[in-house]
Amino acid sequence: MPMPRLSSAAAMLGLITLTCSAAAGVRAQDFPTRTVRIVVAFPAGGPTDFVARLIADKLKAQLGQNVIVENKPGANGAIGAEYVARSEADGHLLFLTTVGAVAITPHLSKPNYDTLRDFAPVTLVVRNTTMLVVKPEAPVNSAKELAALAKDKPNAIPFASTGSGSMPHLALELFQSAAGVKFLHVPYRGAAPALTDLLGGQVQALFADAPVLLAHIKGGKLKPLGAASAMRNAALADVPTLAEQGFADTSADNWYGLLAPAKTPAAVVAKLHDAVVAALDVPDVREKLVQSGAIPSPMSSAEFGRLLADELARWGRVVREKNIRED
Repeated sequence: MPMPRLSSAAAMLGLITLTCSAAAGVRAQDFPTRTVRIVVAFPAGGPTDFVARLIADKLKAQLGQNVIVENKPGANGAIGAEYVARSEADGHLLFLTTVGAVAITPHLSKPNYDTLRDFAPVTLVVRNTTMLVVKPEAPVNSAKELAALAKDKPNAIPFASTGSGSMPHLALELFQSAAGVKFLHVPYRGAAPALTDLLGGQVQALFADAPVLLAHIKGGKLKPLGAASAMRNAALADVPTLAEQGFADTSADNWYGLLAPAKTPAAVVAKLHDAVVAALDVPDVREKLVQSGAIPSPMSSAEFGRLLADELARWGRVVREKNIRED
């Protein structure tokens, strides 16, 4: 039986498809052809910036091109996220994001990007344990003791956060629910002023990323009471998790992950993924990250995509249930 003849239009469409596929393959094979830029939605000098620059230094050797960091702070990460989402999808502009911009901010405002539609997940990079700390002279030595104190003084203990809707604020909300207590929430605009007032005694407790707190803990200026995480942090191995102290559903890791624009070719995403994994496997990189309090946590792009979807849904539920609003 003779095969049906393709119409000229169908033949042309097939030729175009093959040509485009071949061109995409060539682009992926040649990638990168110029400097790769990693956008960080926070000012230089912070923990996210530190991780980005540490990784960028090693990616240069992996990719054979310069890799630089661009800081685009503002709007709880939305400015940097939108900038990358709207950029050319060729792998030369990437976004190293915290949980906030992609899993929390979309529930607090209406940013001009959609986490699952506008980004291609490359890999999770690090997890940052959210730690509960107080001043050394505080009359408590565990999260359980702090919760007991709050039961005796409801809405009276000033508890700082790095802003309404921030991960430290959400960690506080989870802790309050698990413990059945209520603190006096004092939101700040960032970790620096919140930490300054905790050290100065204006507030009595704070949740924050381990890399932000570690030097103060090691220096004896802060006392850790618990980790809002599924597991203990290696840099603070003697500090139990909140779950170990009887407070379930209190995990609030502030991870950092690498994203590319949504239509970035799969082969380019794969090449970026392998380069980041290789960079994280360099002994001095792992050592510097662990010493800072961060936990190297690479995973496949598919796994990271599932994590993004799960975190977006989870924090959306928390924001709605607690009626959280932006500052």
